[in-house]
Amino acid sequence: MQNDLSLFSELVELLISEEKNHPVATPIDTNVLYETLDLQLTNEPTIDSDFKTSLKDIIRSTPKTASTSFFNQLFGGRIPRATLGDLLAVMLNNSMYTYKVAGPQVGIEKTVLRKICDIIGYPSSADGTFAPGGSMSNYMAVLMARDKYNPSVRNEGINNTMTLYTSEVSHYSIAKNASFIGVGRHQVRSIKTNDKGQMLAEDLDAKITHDIAQGYQPFFVNATAGTTVLGAFDDVKQLSKVCKKHDVWLHLDGAYCGAVIFSDDYKHLTNGIEYTDSFSVNAHKMLGTPLSCSIIVTRDKAHLYQSFSNEADYLYQTNNDDFNLGKTSLQCGRRNDALKLWTLWKSVGGNGLKSIVNHQFHLADIARNYIKNHPDYTLYSYDNSISVCFNYKAIPAKTLCTALYEHSQLMVGFGNFRNQDFVRMVTINTVLQEKDIINFFKTIEEFAISTDF
Repeated sequence: MQNDLSLFSELVELLISEEKNHPVATPIDTNVLYETLDLQLTNEPTIDSDFKTSLKDIIRSTPKTASTSFFNQLFGGRIPRATLGDLLAVMLNNSMYTYKVAGPQVGIEKTVLRKICDIIGYPSSADGTFAPGGSMSNYMAVLMARDKYNPSVRNEGINNTMTLYTSEVSHYSIAKNASFIGVGRHQVRSIKTNDKGQMLAEDLDAKITHDIAQGYQPFFVNATAGTTVLGAFDDVKQLSKVCKKHDVWLHLDGAYCGAVIFSDDYKHLTNGIEYTDSFSVNAHKMLGTPLSCSIIVTRDKAHLYQSFSNEADYLYQTNNDDFNLGKTSLQCGRRNDALKLWTLWKSVGGNGLKSIVNHQFHLADIARNYIKNHPDYTLYSYDNSISVCFNYKAIPAKTLCTALYEHSQLMVGFGNFRNQDFVRMVTINTVLQEKDIINFFKTIEEFAISTDF
């Protein structure tokens, strides 16, 4: 093991060097991937020197998500104390279904979940779990809602038409999860948004009222804290009034930007969160923990047991259900994703988490101000968002983003809202500073001059 730890240290040093000196890896065309890198598996073992060479080649060619040129996805960067927690979780190798096998790691997970429930104003009856990602957190929420409003479905299956509601710009997992739980994609109602991408409560009310008149059973509304493209925050307080009126479950998908709950300056963007029935947040996004670290909490833990508990004498042999976390999880075997968030939170405190969140909004302000002050740019996004959407001159967004990637200049994606394409940069990468934001735009400008679009 000591030899492999030494090799690991050597590989990490190479990665850090590559992030600094080659922040955007040269992409390998998929047509020549297997000829370019030694990825093949054979019956005979690989000698150590060749094994090391293969690993180094793979590191050099893998996209660098912790470089200052990575603006592509809704995650990025590297926070050392969170990485430490994840490495420890790998070495400890506990599964989180029982206290007998996980010990104090269960206490760590429960502490994190309880603290989040307290922050958002949930009662003492609340609880939650860690899921493999935001899509799975949303799945667990809609499943709990289905089981609350149609308890017989768990044994007998769905025998009526249930309907659910989500913004027209919400995450694609909502429709996918509707198919998973047997409700069906066609029973997902798309709710209109305003010009900022926020779901309209009046349209939600109208669509629920119409479905009730048609004999359908509305049961679930998905609100969003940070839509995927514009980073918009739905008005939870107004939506909660509609949900209370019609007695339907209100879930707040905060996978992208739900971590604003840790910021005194920006938590107002989720005003009304205490009225929701469930809430999810990805710590591997705004808080910068390693992938993945997704949390789902519900204001009444009875729904977790109702939907996910099942007896298994071969597994649950000691301690009570409160410390046997497999009783409230979709999974049986489950890796320890709580430790990395706990080591981060423990080391920097709540004030440190607040600073991480505030810094991302500050960088987004820097980016928007740059765009507003340069006439070659057109801005398409709004304040109070860490998604900065724009176009540069008359260059199509897809063309520009693809060329920047293929020439190893920047990793940034493009998006669309109401038939308008644009570049979408996100300031969620935890290693970014003000100078990196300015360099981002300077790189685009210099690249455009040297490239014939």
